[in-house]
Amino acid sequence: MLLSEFKDKLKTVTEVTFIKPDGKNVPAHFHITEVGQINKRFIDCGGTVRNEHIISMQLWESIDFWHKLEPKKLISIIDLSIDKLNIEDHEIEIEYQADTIGKYGVAFENGNFILTTKNTTCLASDKCGIPAFEKVKDTVQSCCSPNSGCC
Repeated sequence: MLLSEFKDKLKTVTEVTFIKPDGKNVPAHFHITEVGQINKRFIDCGGTVRNEHIISMQLWESIDFWHKLEPKKLISIIDLSIDKLNIEDHEIEIEYQADTIGKYGVAFENGNFILTTKNTTCLASDKCGIPAFEKVKDTVQSCCSPNSGCC
């Protein structure tokens, strides 16, 4: 979800609720401790130089159970970040503590923000020699079919 989409969704709700991938709610007394833009410049295993831009927000909870972040307040935090840091309209990544710091995407369903899982992948699979899953699946299925003679 882009930052602009996130702000638009905040305008439609009366409370900010995040739901973790396991279906449980992030406790309502969470804080947003950081909003920023991460600019990552890297080279993939195929030698291509890449640039990635992510808007990072960190969710944190403590023992102040009476704390409740209102949508208007979160919009003002985002607007301040845009003003002071000149952040752009990129995809949002939420950091939230699990066994270690977890990084999640964000979706919006039924008035709730859903933390979505993220996965790693090879960005240069065409150059590094790893066959596509479908190609391997077809090879295995044809080799191990009952009439293939290999079993």
